[in-house]
Amino acid sequence: MLASFLLWRAGDGYYMQLPTPILEPVRRQLSRYILRAKVKVDDASREWELFGVAGPDAARRVASAGGTVPTQAMKVSDTGGIRVIRLPGDRFEIVASNDRAPEVRAALTAGTASAASESWELEEIRAGIPSILPPTQEAFVPQMVNLDLVGGVSFDKGCYPGQEIVARMHYRGTLKQRMYRAGIAGSERPQPGDKLYSANFGEQACGTIVNAAPVPGGGFDALAVIQIAVAKGDVRWQSTIGPPLTLLPLPYPLDPDR
Repeated sequence: MLASFLLWRAGDGYYMQLPTPILEPVRRQLSRYILRAKVKVDDASREWELFGVAGPDAARRVASAGGTVPTQAMKVSDTGGIRVIRLPGDRFEIVASNDRAPEVRAALTAGTASAASESWELEEIRAGIPSILPPTQEAFVPQMVNLDLVGGVSFDKGCYPGQEIVARMHYRGTLKQRMYRAGIAGSERPQPGDKLYSANFGEQACGTIVNAAPVPGGGFDALAVIQIAVAKGDVRWQSTIGPPLTLLPLPYPLDPDR
């Protein structure tokens, strides 16, 4: 999996899981806001390992690895150096300390082979969960990538840079772009930040690829932020005559008219 950890060292510590390419820029950015507090933001990737478990047998495998299986989605259990996060669907993430990681890996792979990171990326895309990478950093507000629909942003607590813009969009604004899941045929993998086009927009891009992963049998599944006005029309990758996008279902509803 393409992920690393930041640790706020204050008391027992707090962790943030991030894609590896943006970890250091985020660490530097967060460090700017630490003034007098006795807090330090560190890269904790060398202290922990992250495992993704998916499929109908996932809960049993998590238990066999020594983790406590949460009973509800988005709940977390912590058992002696093994932290388990239950995701929607038959999916789990296990965060294991270095001393527990070998036994976790052995238990999870017993009788089966580890899948490539692309398999987990495909699971994330099908779950409608975006991964923000350097080409798409600062390109979207949270609502554009559906974080408001998956519990990824709060509108009634906390304080963070850009909160005013995010809240204004939620309470007063009209969202013009949303993230959709789409299939794209071909052998060339779409990349984060690639532009999408519609004849209705001419030479102006109407959307952006967020993530894409290969599908067994050929082609790619992608998450793409697209202008709502044209999303259900003829949207194409790279140019107005490029490969077309075929909209696919997400596991959560968009707004009724989106």
